[in-house]
Amino acid sequence: MCLAVPMQLTEIVREGYGRVDTGGIHSDVNLMMTPHAEVGDYLIIHAGFSIEVLNLDEANIRLDLFREIAAVTADLEDI
Repeated sequence: MCLAVPMQLTEIVREGYGRVDTGGIHSDVNLMMTPHAEVGDYLIIHAGFSIEVLNLDEANIRLDLFREIAAVTADLEDI
């Protein structure tokens, strides 16, 4: 199963690469597929690549869904 995570672009570290954050988790990603991304944008990140720029409303919807999933599954034991 693949999972793409919404994260906010916090810094351009060098041409074609940026630093993203969500919930205090930071990662450096390749911006090759979203060269128009700007600091402050929310991006969909998959396997170290930014694959989509989201508007703020869409980003909040997706982040809320991730929070809801985390809350519902917090008490589940590992199988």
